[in-house]
Amino acid sequence: MSESTLAVEKVVIIGSGPAGWTAAIYAARASLSPLAIVGVPATVPAPVLPGGQLMLTTEVENYPGFPHGVTGPELMDKFRDQAVRFDTRVLDNDVVSCDFASTPMRLTLCDGKVIQAHSVIIATGATANWIGCPNELRLAQNGGGVSACAVCDGALPVFRNKVLAVVGGGDTAMEEASYLTKFAAKVYIIHRRDSFRASRAMQTRVLEHPRVEVLWNTVVTNVQGENRITGLELENVQTKQTSLLEVAGLFVAIGHSPATKFIKDSGITFDEKGYVHLSSRSSETNLKGVFAAGDVADSTYRQAVSAAGMGCQAAIDCERYLATHGVH
Repeated sequence: MSESTLAVEKVVIIGSGPAGWTAAIYAARASLSPLAIVGVPATVPAPVLPGGQLMLTTEVENYPGFPHGVTGPELMDKFRDQAVRFDTRVLDNDVVSCDFASTPMRLTLCDGKVIQAHSVIIATGATANWIGCPNELRLAQNGGGVSACAVCDGALPVFRNKVLAVVGGGDTAMEEASYLTKFAAKVYIIHRRDSFRASRAMQTRVLEHPRVEVLWNTVVTNVQGENRITGLELENVQTKQTSLLEVAGLFVAIGHSPATKFIKDSGITFDEKGYVHLSSRSSETNLKGVFAAGDVADSTYRQAVSAAGMGCQAAIDCERYLATHGVH
């Protein structure tokens, strides 16, 4: 079948986290018959699963509607089931490139197939940057006390009144450490340099806290623990001296990378951090008919509930765009 005879989708949603599935639910209930391209599992450079960062989260206690908590994978299964209930079609594939300039738009999949669409919602999220030492990802995936989000996990009972560690030196690391002081007995900040990159105000708030201690010029070389983290193997980058720090939790705060490789040459505008740029509170990108939602366009909040809200906005914006162009 030639491309000219391919059916043109009203809306294609790329991504399968809270933003993508919420967009699918709203678009499906608006009778737009959305196609959700949800991705396929990958392991390089770090595990990436359809469903986003929540697939690496064992307990979610701050998503509304679950007073006793819910696991990340279970929450994503419920999102997907709800979207499918309203006849969202699901495609297990990856989009490798997008031609948003063509009419209709063309999305090329990893197997070479082409999907044509009147509109697209990008909801591919962002992945945490990990240290890359042994055991780190295994304990992160298994709920073993390693996390990339203190706001998400820091209030869990397993971390309360315990000694915790934060790796990083930017504003995010300062925010994570400050948040953890509400629950932890002590918070170590481990930083490979002798000064922070964070703003002076953020540094001051953390450095003056009585339960915070900074380990300067230090890197984590390994995470100890079988089922749960028990300690960190450290090395001083100047003296090369090694040491062991006993902790009950490790929070990695060295940034996130938005999943935007497949749209790098598409004409989409990005912000200074590499996230999709949204010029207003709407989900509209700089390209007509292309919308973005969730962590791929949000370097500030990075929460499941805020991503879901952005997915709702994207679907509504998309529906209005299609209506003005005679697509119903």
